[in-house]
Amino acid sequence: MHIGVIYPQIEFGSDPAAIRDYAQTAESLGFTHVVAYDHILGANPDRPGGWKGVYNYKDGFMEPFLLFTYMAALTTKLGFATGIIILPQRQTALVAKQAATLDVLCGGKLRIGVGNGWNAVEYEALGQDFHNRGKRIEEQIDVLRKLWSQELVTYNGEWHEIPDAGLKPMPIQRPIPIWFGGYDDRVLDRVARLGDGWMPNRPLEASQPILDKLWGLFEKRGRSKDGFGIEARIVWGEGNPDAWKSQLDGWRGAGATHITFDTMRAGFDTPAKHIEAIKKIAAEAI
Repeated sequence: MHIGVIYPQIEFGSDPAAIRDYAQTAESLGFTHVVAYDHILGANPDRPGGWKGVYNYKDGFMEPFLLFTYMAALTTKLGFATGIIILPQRQTALVAKQAATLDVLCGGKLRIGVGNGWNAVEYEALGQDFHNRGKRIEEQIDVLRKLWSQELVTYNGEWHEIPDAGLKPMPIQRPIPIWFGGYDDRVLDRVARLGDGWMPNRPLEASQPILDKLWGLFEKRGRSKDGFGIEARIVWGEGNPDAWKSQLDGWRGAGATHITFDTMRAGFDTPAKHIEAIKKIAAEAI
């Protein structure tokens, strides 16, 4: 099982030296990968009409591709996963280029977790349609995989036109694995048809019925579970190693291939405290 950490975006600040220390500490402790969230813009809660989103303009988010490129230059073994990139609000060919470049720079240790997102303000600001994002993401995935595996691509889709062009350099992984986040039935159908993995962000008790539904979709489609990944999340909680180990055992039994520990919202108000927290997790749970 691969055991990683979630980069504590909204609580870590923007000191490059602290980010370096976090990445190098995670690698030295034996964590296999870092997961980072994606938000480009935060809305003002006091805007006309109000705002009730989980995050707002006061929450800091490093852009994942740039963050991982920096971390990749400072480490040798660490892998990286977006958890998740809000794909339909981004230009597909640009995502393909950024991911291919990062995959080369990190030695082929990149996974792209994708999702539709929930922040209509971001979509509007980025010039993308919030209302057809579910349909567009499927065509985006098709385009990404073609660009990552073929030197030249000609594509005539509903939202994409590629006139016999290609990426250089190509990624090491051809194609880069694409994982999904989300619990909606429409998302699960996409996971069963298109995904290399699924990234549940709820405890096992809440995720198991959804996982059973997903395996049912696999069976219905005649798809094997072999090679398909499950990345579960374990939160710091009360800082209880016995609780972490119990959750690790439970997710192992459920077939998880990856586990990621989350130290956010645990009261750690400095980068040093987050680094000390992952040291404790490594000592007690890896």
